[in-house]
Amino acid sequence: MAVEGGVKCVKFLLFFFNFLFWLCGLALIVLGILVQVALHNNVVIKNASGSATPLAIIVVGVIIFFIAFFGCCGAWKESYCMVTTFAILLSLIIIIEVAAAIAGYVFRGKLNNIVRDGLKEMITNYNNGTEEFRKSVDKMQEDLKCCGANASTDWSFFKADGNSVPDSCCKNVTVGCGSGSMRDSAKVYQQGCQVAVEELLKKNTLWVIVAALVIAFLQIMGIVFACVLMRGIRSGYEVM
Repeated sequence: MAVEGGVKCVKFLLFFFNFLFWLCGLALIVLGILVQVALHNNVVIKNASGSATPLAIIVVGVIIFFIAFFGCCGAWKESYCMVTTFAILLSLIIIIEVAAAIAGYVFRGKLNNIVRDGLKEMITNYNNGTEEFRKSVDKMQEDLKCCGANASTDWSFFKADGNSVPDSCCKNVTVGCGSGSMRDSAKVYQQGCQVAVEELLKKNTLWVIVAALVIAFLQIMGIVFACVLMRGIRSGYEVM
C-alpha cells in the first residue's frame, strides 16, 4: 500500500539531505587535508596537539562520507534496517563531534603556549637548521610581515654583532638588508610573529566552526527525517 504525500516527501528529503551531508563529509576531508598541510608547512606548530585537530577533522569527514552514502541507499531502497542504522550512527557522530568540539576548545586555550614554544624552537634552531628549515622560517616572516617571536630583538644571537636579523625580517627584502639593522624600524619589522600566527590559526578555526555548524544542522535534519521515514515504513506502508 503506497504512502501518500508526507512520508513519500520525507523519503526524497532524506535522500536530498544525505546527498548534501555526503558533500559536507567530502568538504571536511578536503578542509582537514588543507589545514594539515598548512600546519605541516608551518615550522611553528611542532606540538602533536596542533596536528591532532586536522586529523580529527579528516577522520570525521571520512565517517560522515560513508554514513551519508549509507543513508542515501537506505532512503532510496526504503530499507527500515538501513535507515535505522543510519539514524543510530548519525546520533553517535553527533556525540563524537561534541567531544571533538570540547577538545578543540581545550586546544584553543593552549594555542598561545604552542605558538610561543614553537617560535622559540624555531629561532634557536635557525642557524643550525637545514636549508629547507631556514627557507620555511624566512617565508613565514615574509608572509606575516614579522620578525622573531615577540620582537626583532629575539634574533640577538643571529650574528656576533648582536644587531643583525635574517633578511626575511626586512620590509624590503634584499641580500644583507638585515645586517646591523635589528632596531631600525624603517628597514626591519619590529613586531614578533606570535600575534600574527595566533590570528592566522584563530581565523582558520573560525572556518572550521562555521563548517561544523552547517553539518550539525544537516545531521539533526537527517535524524528527524530518518525517524519519520522509519515510522512510515514500520507502519507497513510501501513508499513509492
